[in-house]
Amino acid sequence: MYGLLMAEAMLARKIVGRPHGMVGPAADGIYGDWRGQGGDAPAEPISLVMLGDSTSVGLGMTEPSTTPAVLLANGLAAAAERPVRLNVFGRSGAVSADLTLQVDRALKVHPDIAVIFVGANDVTSQAKPAEAVRHLQKAVRRFREAGAQVVVGTCPDLGTIRPIAQPLRWVTQRWSRQLAAAQTVAVIEEGGRTVAFADVLGPEFASYPGEMFGPDRYHPSARGYQQCAYVVLPSVCAALGFWPPAEPERGEGSQSIYLAAAIAAEESGTEVTATRVAGRATGPQGRWATILRRRPGAMPRSA
Repeated sequence: MYGLLMAEAMLARKIVGRPHGMVGPAADGIYGDWRGQGGDAPAEPISLVMLGDSTSVGLGMTEPSTTPAVLLANGLAAAAERPVRLNVFGRSGAVSADLTLQVDRALKVHPDIAVIFVGANDVTSQAKPAEAVRHLQKAVRRFREAGAQVVVGTCPDLGTIRPIAQPLRWVTQRWSRQLAAAQTVAVIEEGGRTVAFADVLGPEFASYPGEMFGPDRYHPSARGYQQCAYVVLPSVCAALGFWPPAEPERGEGSQSIYLAAAIAAEESGTEVTATRVAGRATGPQGRWATILRRRPGAMPRSA
């Protein structure tokens, strides 16, 4: 069985090949052009930083406007009616251990909110899950101590990638979702919030495989990246108070963080955030959490 899994992994890597370049397009800058009161001076920009792996930098794209970071910056600017200053510190190939250096750089720009996409490379490199989660937890803690909000897009379900065959696909799916659940618990414990990627590209990939993934059949296409930004944007806006409050789904109110994390890992776009029950943050089974399924409309466009 081990030999079969290794052979399938080697075949998948051969089929995937190399992506187009190892960095995404330069995306740092100011997005949105809202003016302050009186209309004679720009409003103070919101500082948004993007960290993580190749998904965070939009690897494979050639235009900044098609990267998830810029899509989020434009969406946030439209929702807040304020400009957004974007700085991207993610790096292709990064694992959770690489977040330490990225956070060092990000804190220098005094962010209001940090968005982190990480986890896929921890699975493919067979990093120890406990160590990967510990690095992510430390990153979230540092941002929260600096006063920044944090939204983490958890590990996507790598079992949706076409070049990966069974039984390797089932194994990677299990590893991916277990890591995503552990990431959720760690992030909530430090005061951040998570959005599950799970099989965010899965249903669309089954119907439109040529559109949702790029030429390497591993990294998302422009449409795939837009879908990633689409499911995260409401939580980014909500973290800063620019999105209407969401109500938990019927029958899914406050519950143990461990149960909430397990449920969220199975459904893309599900947000998990800390809550209180009877004034208490913790219960018999640990911290209380709420599952939210925000229903975004069309992706907002900046001015």
